[in-house]
Amino acid sequence: MTFGFAPSSAASTSTSTNLSAASSNPATRLLEPAEWAAAGIPLLRNPREVVSGLHARHRPGPETAIVAVLDPDERLRASASFSRRAAAADGWMFRNILLAQLRRVIPHDLRRRTPVRTAVLLYCREGDARWTEEDGAWMWGLRDACTLHGLRCGAYVTLTRDGWQVLGEGRGGRRPSSVSAPEPFATSEAPPPPPRTGGAASEVLRRAAAR
Repeated sequence: MTFGFAPSSAASTSTSTNLSAASSNPATRLLEPAEWAAAGIPLLRNPREVVSGLHARHRPGPETAIVAVLDPDERLRASASFSRRAAAADGWMFRNILLAQLRRVIPHDLRRRTPVRTAVLLYCREGDARWTEEDGAWMWGLRDACTLHGLRCGAYVTLTRDGWQVLGEGRGGRRPSSVSAPEPFATSEAPPPPPRTGGAASEVLRRAAAR
C-alpha cells in the first residue's frame, strides 16, 4: 500500500508545462558522458571486433552513421548505414531517424518482457574523439529509439581519423579509423547480412529541414 499526497491541479499543470518545455528544447535532448555511463549501458565484450565488422561492411565516410542490432552472443543480426545531412544536432530528430532505420531492417521486440537484442551506434565524423554535443544528441536518440523498438540500448562509438572510441567507457583503438582501409572478414565468420543504406533517414531529414 502506498501513502502520499495527491498533487494539486496547479502543481500538475506546472509539472506538465516544465516537461513540455524541456522536451521542446533541443539543448535538453542530449546525454553527457557521465549520464551515459550511469545509465548502465551494457559493455561490448569485444568492441574492436564489432567496430571492425561494421567498418568492413559499410565502409563509412565522415557524417555517416551505422546502427546495428546484436544478439546476446554479439552476433550481428541487422545493420543499416545512412548519411547525416547538415542540420542542428537534435536528439529528437536523431531518434526518429534511428527508429526508422531499425524498423526497416528488423522486427521490434516490444512483446518481450525483457529486451534480448542490443542496438549499437557507430558514427564516423571529423574532429577528435572527445565528446561533443552532437555525440550527446546521438546518445539521447539511440536510447529513445531502443526503448520504442523494444531493444537494449548498447554502445555509442565514434570513428575519427585517430581511430575508434566507445564513449562513456574509455575503450578505443587506432584501427579501424575514418581513413583506414576495411579489414577483411575472418574466414571463420558467418556470412554477414547484407548492409542496408540510405532510405528513410533521407526523408526524415528532408522533412526536418523543411520546417
